[in-house]
Amino acid sequence: MIVAGAGIIGLSCAWRLAQKGLRVTVFDAREAAQEASWAGAGMLAPGGEVDSGSRLAELCVRSLGQYGEFVRELTEETGCEIDYRRSGAVEVAFTEADAASLSRRAHRQAGIGIPSEACRHGEWAARFYPDDAVVNPRDVTHALLVACRRRGVGIHENEPVISIAESGKAVRTARGEFVDDGIVIAAGAWSSDLIPQLPRTFPVRGHLIGFQMEPGMIDPILRSGDTYLLQRRSGIVVAGSSTEKVGFDRKVDDAVVRDIHRRAARLSTVLGSVQPSEEWIGFRPGIDGAEPSISRLPGRAIWTAFGHYRNGILLAPETARMIAVLATSGA
Repeated sequence: MIVAGAGIIGLSCAWRLAQKGLRVTVFDAREAAQEASWAGAGMLAPGGEVDSGSRLAELCVRSLGQYGEFVRELTEETGCEIDYRRSGAVEVAFTEADAASLSRRAHRQAGIGIPSEACRHGEWAARFYPDDAVVNPRDVTHALLVACRRRGVGIHENEPVISIAESGKAVRTARGEFVDDGIVIAAGAWSSDLIPQLPRTFPVRGHLIGFQMEPGMIDPILRSGDTYLLQRRSGIVVAGSSTEKVGFDRKVDDAVVRDIHRRAARLSTVLGSVQPSEEWIGFRPGIDGAEPSISRLPGRAIWTAFGHYRNGILLAPETARMIAVLATSGA
């Protein structure tokens, strides 16, 4: 099996397929896991992503439920440490209208398996989401690379898939043609370039900033609207984010960085007097549709695993499970 894309989705799929006994080869246009997976904050937070019943909501809740076991299994297989914890999240409402909206949303979320309870954040009304968690996606992708290589998965970096045979059983890269039993397309925002019939994918740039702080300063995720804060084991506090449809422009915009800093300081006032130690961008894999494409193309040995937008880190376990089932069952 060939996997096009070596981000967290592609590597998770490759690992699960290799566990099923398949021979797997992964191709990526850059170094493995250096695009959206590298840039992601690592929130595992359906409470901040979905507010009513949908297939996406079901995927998010199922995948969150698998994450602890996913990390445990990956750690045991590789010996790699993964910064993961079920921290919970506090969603803050800075106005009475926001508080009322948050309460109504929480009622809808409870019906789809996302619990929360009323709380306070300083003087502000808030809701606590006990099941939300955080993970360092760079730890996860490093462990996945180790796990894949130990299981004999070939990792071809800086070698993108250029074209795919109609059957899906052969691909062409810059270095030649490769024949196999099929292909999983997991190339993020670049996925629809490979086959015209696929749902259109596109990049959505997001800025993030990091502050080097004492570990333990922030325990649960803090968020309000499009602003969030989480802290990694190293002490880095990650603040985000922005949503920008600017194509594949990799420039860090100082004005956007300042705006995120201002918003972050409202959630945690101590950050107002601290300058960021890191600033970076990532390209979320947008898709024309309300949910990622996780399926098989009818009559062809081509499976899709892309279009996860803001939820690629969260949805990696469930996406990989689904692809492994689909690819080994003939469905």
